[in-house]
Amino acid sequence: MTTLYPLRFRPLFRRYLWGGRKLGTLLGKPIADGDDYAESWEICDRGTDQSIVAFGPLTGATLGDLVKTRGRELLGRHAPQKRFPLLFKFLDARLPLSVQVHPDDARAALLAPAEFGKTEAWIVLHAEADSVIYAGLKPGVDRQALVAAIDRGACDDCLHRFTPRPGDCVFLPAGVVHALGGGLVVAEIQQSSDTTWRLFDWNRAGPDGRPRPLHVDEALEAIDFSIGPVSPVAPQATDRHEIERLVGCDKFVVDRHRDRAPWRLPDDQRCHIVSALAGEVTIAGDPSKLPLTVGDTALVPAERAATEVIPGSGAVVLDIFLP
Repeated sequence: MTTLYPLRFRPLFRRYLWGGRKLGTLLGKPIADGDDYAESWEICDRGTDQSIVAFGPLTGATLGDLVKTRGRELLGRHAPQKRFPLLFKFLDARLPLSVQVHPDDARAALLAPAEFGKTEAWIVLHAEADSVIYAGLKPGVDRQALVAAIDRGACDDCLHRFTPRPGDCVFLPAGVVHALGGGLVVAEIQQSSDTTWRLFDWNRAGPDGRPRPLHVDEALEAIDFSIGPVSPVAPQATDRHEIERLVGCDKFVVDRHRDRAPWRLPDDQRCHIVSALAGEVTIAGDPSKLPLTVGDTALVPAERAATEVIPGSGAVVLDIFLP
């Protein structure tokens, strides 16, 4: 049986009216013609939406296949799983996304079929000078005030907003109202769920000329009105000067590395998602023999503990793992 190795996958593209061309121009993704390329799913195991291995002896295998047949080697301490529990993607928001909210695990479990909740985090790669992120409700906004704003087509009056900068990380627990504004490219890590309830879509028409469906009742039930405004996280120092922790929650952990010195992934019986946000980085044992450059991602199996990661000049690397 083939020993697992650092896995690189073919991206899965999603085209929506708010997408653009920056997945190609900024991240080097092999997109075709069109100005609506919105998402590039890098690590995904959701039914027929499957990351497919791009290099090495396992070329053509899906992530779902590996979870089912090689779960212990891939996931280590987190095996077994019905499917890979995280989804990692890049988003190009040429136009603003809808104002939306996602359910928590308990609420998502009541859906038919049952789903994961959707807690997520964004790491900003590119922002225009006038870009805005909407995250959380303004202080004092309750359900009644939000419903009144939705009824008059002005949901955004209730939303906390800020001007993001490249490098910002925004943590969005399930139940937080949020939206990406236009002119942003972000990396997103989330629970493997695609349950989204739209509160407001900027009074615009979809591709068919009609308004896109809203899910106001479901969204109102899912909102956690106790959370309030959400701002970029303050990165936390770790016991290694080159590593800062962006997010540490019960769904995933996100560390950011900035250093030219080679380092090793921890021997922790976990798989690790490694993604290059700047510069380039080489992962020992990668059969492609190609460095990860901006927008490239690899999944290092748990059985490849202590794998060496060799960054180049100016490299910024995310290391994402299950708690």
